[in-house]
Amino acid sequence: MLYTTSLVSQVCLLLAFTANFTATALAESFAPPSNIHELKHHLKGLGLWRDGNAYQFSQSIAAASLGGVDPNRGNCKKTCVFLANFLQNATFFPASPAYQQQQSAYWSTQQAETHPACRFLPSSAKEVAIIYLVTATFRCKFAVKGGGHASFGGASSIEEGVTIDLQRLNTTHVNSEGTITQVGSGNRWINVYQYLTPKNLSVVGGRVSDIGVSGLTLGGGISYFSGRHGWACDGVKKYEIVLANGQIANASVNDNFDLYWALRGGGNNFGIVTQVHLETFPQGQMLGGVNIYPITANASLFAAYQRFVADLPSDPDAALIIAFAYVQGQWTANNNYEYAKPVKNPPIFKDFFALPTSFSTERITNLTDITAELTTYAPSGFRQTYITATFQNNAEIQRQIFDIFIEEMNPITKLTGALPALVNQPISKNVIALFRKNGGNALGLADAEGPLLLVNLAVQWSSAADDSQVYSATQRVIERAVAAAKKLGVHNRYIYQNYAARGQDVFAGYGEANQRRLIEISKRYDPKGVFQKLQPGYFKLGRFGVDGE
Repeated sequence: MLYTTSLVSQVCLLLAFTANFTATALAESFAPPSNIHELKHHLKGLGLWRDGNAYQFSQSIAAASLGGVDPNRGNCKKTCVFLANFLQNATFFPASPAYQQQQSAYWSTQQAETHPACRFLPSSAKEVAIIYLVTATFRCKFAVKGGGHASFGGASSIEEGVTIDLQRLNTTHVNSEGTITQVGSGNRWINVYQYLTPKNLSVVGGRVSDIGVSGLTLGGGISYFSGRHGWACDGVKKYEIVLANGQIANASVNDNFDLYWALRGGGNNFGIVTQVHLETFPQGQMLGGVNIYPITANASLFAAYQRFVADLPSDPDAALIIAFAYVQGQWTANNNYEYAKPVKNPPIFKDFFALPTSFSTERITNLTDITAELTTYAPSGFRQTYITATFQNNAEIQRQIFDIFIEEMNPITKLTGALPALVNQPISKNVIALFRKNGGNALGLADAEGPLLLVNLAVQWSSAADDSQVYSATQRVIERAVAAAKKLGVHNRYIYQNYAARGQDVFAGYGEANQRRLIEISKRYDPKGVFQKLQPGYFKLGRFGVDGE
């Protein structure tokens, strides 16, 4: 329903004096304001109004010439002008060098080539709330950027809309007991590790330096420490989030548990996360590095990997990524080994270490160093695509997928800047068991389904003229792989959000019950569907059809 000004004022006054609230008590207050007058009352009621704002507010209206605005139409350029006056030093337009620098900070070229009408860099959760409320009030479509490491355009960028860039939310603080680290959602994982490594502490986080903190935890988040601690989403003790009505709320086991459950795998469908509190644990030196094998070793690697994945519960300190990639004119097999303790040649890797290598960087080092190394294998400045599928742990399906991959990717290797890679990772039984931590996550995987093989097809290339050829080839690989797996009886429905391609039905892969539960929670916290309709990027729940329309 649409609120009258008096009702909004009453609800907002209640919010201003209520530190902790429940979804039931505020079920009718989760919509943003519908016009400029309600916006003013909303900001006051939420404690977002400061001395001097009245003049700024009137000047912002005048600057944007908002008197005749139709609130049902997008008015992004006017929104930009309004906010540039209301929040000074936080708004950047296309003509400015700062805007261009921010655009270049995306990992994929497709994201960098998506140009918003303006970019906002809030410095606090309150500023995020203000920017969001103004944008939503005037029905301007927006995107939110944390690390900006998604592969496809529009994931954390938006053409002619508003991009809310969280890079200034970059604080990191560990408590005195060394058990909880508060991390601003504008951080990338390398920032977190550089802070924690000297303290001999760590968290469950990303394995590539420039992946963002919030995006990884909202999509799942595979870590070198997942064997002991689960995925990154399982290590989040609390989210701070701006909701659809602009309220800054907490989601944890004790506060808004339904929202907490949904955020651990539910993506960007529920609000704008501004801070996460991460479970923190002791971590010193560890084994890490890459061993490169000739591609002819692939059959031996498949058999060894099947045994390794099945054995992982016996040694939860081990982690291994196997990638088959076309590098410097030849196909190679690349094993990325990590072991959470400073132990050379852990027995669980014995089958792999028995194979002759052509190159190795394996060493005793720390997480910061290992993370920086893996980043060199996934550089920014290229066009990128990911696409993924999940299978039961089986050497034969590994072999068949490998053959399909080589056949389909050989023509792609001829393209300028092309680097196709087939990346295999385990979802072991002990990791799936840890998905039950803190009341469980939204991913929908049960103990009986493991162990699983997660496959990511990753391709980089240089020219937009080759986009269609690359996308078609990668789609064929996954379609043929899934068909082969179904024939063998080893296909699993799960689709890992952080590796999914645009168009993959991520939430259907969580199972019907979890998808339905996510939609119901979205309706509760976002009854108007703001984060479905006005934030169309990345993966939506399907409440309103494709892209929230």
